[in-house]
Amino acid sequence: MAAHEDKQQLAEDRTDLAEDRTMLANERTFAGWMRTGFASIAVGVGFNLLTKLQPVWVPKAIATAFLLIAIAIFVAAERRACAVLKRLHTHEVRTVRVGYLRLITAAVIVATTALIGALWLLEIEGGAG
Repeated sequence: MAAHEDKQQLAEDRTDLAEDRTMLANERTFAGWMRTGFASIAVGVGFNLLTKLQPVWVPKAIATAFLLIAIAIFVAAERRACAVLKRLHTHEVRTVRVGYLRLITAAVIVATTALIGALWLLEIEGGAG
């Protein structure tokens, strides 16, 4: 009977560790989505610096589209990561809390929205304006 209980405990330990690995993979996936969003911001800012496109609102519109795509990516990343965090429970590792993910997401959305406003309201020297 003790051998069966030992095997049962080992199976539970393996399951717990697999759940911990899944939680850590979720954090890496969230970070990957965020990097993709920041890359979209970089592409948008790059388009805004194209001074030869006419009329001048064209690069701003293209930049705005990429910035809006970045916001959508940030929201999707937060929703997916939080859904996984709510479903699973850690055993041996400490993972980020849902509140922190939401705070990070809100901060980058606010910053991206401010960047959209700056694109349209401020004239950048050397850029499309």
